[in-house]
Amino acid sequence: MSKPSFSLYGTQLSSRLLLGSALYPSPRALQGAVKSSGTQIVTLSLRRESAQDSSASDFWGLIQTLDVNLLPNTAGCRTAKEAITTALMGRELFDTKWVKLEVIANDDTLQPDLFGLVEATKELSAQGFQVFPYTTEDLGAAEKLLGAGAEILMPWGSPIGTGRGLMNPYALKTMRNYFPKVPLIIDAGIGAPSHASSAMEMGYDAILLNTAIAKAGDPGRMGQAFKLAIEAGRLAYEALMIEERDMAQPSTPVAGTPFFDLETR
Repeated sequence: MSKPSFSLYGTQLSSRLLLGSALYPSPRALQGAVKSSGTQIVTLSLRRESAQDSSASDFWGLIQTLDVNLLPNTAGCRTAKEAITTALMGRELFDTKWVKLEVIANDDTLQPDLFGLVEATKELSAQGFQVFPYTTEDLGAAEKLLGAGAEILMPWGSPIGTGRGLMNPYALKTMRNYFPKVPLIIDAGIGAPSHASSAMEMGYDAILLNTAIAKAGDPGRMGQAFKLAIEAGRLAYEALMIEERDMAQPSTPVAGTPFFDLETR
């Protein structure tokens, strides 16, 4: 299988899987998932890593051994101001311009606050950040985020942690077609490798997930399953899949088929 290759803010990557670092049953399980999935980007929650306790220190020590690109996030932030402050702290702590920007509007769905997201993206981009905004499939919000300085869009598949897959495939296809040159990453709601493969078959550039691997019975094997599914989905997209049809079409041509008269004379 050919190795996918793409770029995010000028960083060349061979893996199209971005992996969250929360909820794993043990540090060893996280290490195994990172290795088996082949991911080159791991997201980190500043709220946990900045805690002055031994568990945070041990976790940070583990992350430093993984040889991956770090993507700090602003998980849990409810306002643009809070997200901006958290991002600034993350840049100092992790020495990176990257930030996965989350501004949450609703506690039940964890749906992004699109107004706060655009506000924070504009300010952080002005301060030199390279923003990965967690958004919805709303095209108007997407255009405003790009206008505010984001070069990547990360629409949700479904609400965080639900594992429901692609909740609105029609809208996601529309977004892919509307922004053909913008890197698009499905972020949140992916529960099975088939969900990830479906998104890649649509032409999405990558998948960011956490719960589906971290909470699996065997995170290491699930990481490998997602790796293969994402590679297969991308390869299928590049190979140009056949279009769906309403009526059957024989795979064996009927023209020229010999006719045998079996009538007994």
